[in-house]
Amino acid sequence: MQDYQNYQAPEGALQGKIILVTGAGDGIGREAALTYARFGATVILLGRTTKKLEAVYDEIVAAGYPEPAIIPLDMKGATENHYRDMAATIEQQFGHLDGLLHNASLLGVLSPFTHIDLASWNDVLQVNVTAQFMMTKALIPVMLKAPSPRIVFTSSGVGRKGRAHWGAYAVSKFATEGMAQVIADEYENTPLRVNVINPGATRTMMRAKAYPAEDSSRLKTPTDIMPVYLFLMSDDAQQLTGESLDAQTY
Repeated sequence: MQDYQNYQAPEGALQGKIILVTGAGDGIGREAALTYARFGATVILLGRTTKKLEAVYDEIVAAGYPEPAIIPLDMKGATENHYRDMAATIEQQFGHLDGLLHNASLLGVLSPFTHIDLASWNDVLQVNVTAQFMMTKALIPVMLKAPSPRIVFTSSGVGRKGRAHWGAYAVSKFATEGMAQVIADEYENTPLRVNVINPGATRTMMRAKAYPAEDSSRLKTPTDIMPVYLFLMSDDAQQLTGESLDAQTY
């Protein structure tokens, strides 16, 4: 298999592609949006905070990359109708969708299992699983109009082996891995490719919230882990589906 952690994308590798990035306002989502735009993609920035999305939009335009689009959406409250309308708008505006990066996630409260309150559990599962189900379901028909569509989900080490006190977040990431495998298997004989990234320990606000005492200067930055994000959206990942890749090695 290709050394995806050190993947070097050729200039214009994503030229002409339309890629939707969730959680695009900061952290890994922001970096992925900027990276995809740098390699030629028209990026659709989806997130909860319009001001953050506008800042990323301005950065992309100032760099001379293709003009992005913005979709302000709170995945905690969005309904199936919201996602159906979004899919219809994307199809109307662009004709198809080449890539979908599910990056947005909710950490919730890290606590012993018996201390998890139902509201917190429901919020995490809503954003990390149910919203991603609804969005993917609505977007797949639009993606199948693209020549080589890609869906990339975001998992975690605790989505492969459960860990004490990670409760709803860990359960949601196990579900993410399973959802990706189900879709990949169903669409194996189509051009649609569905894979998962585990970003690993990365310098983000979510990581700081989970590990407040950690020295973040020792962590890789979102920029450092972009090779795998680029690889899975590129034509070089044509043969890969149903896989869960690590963005970094320890």
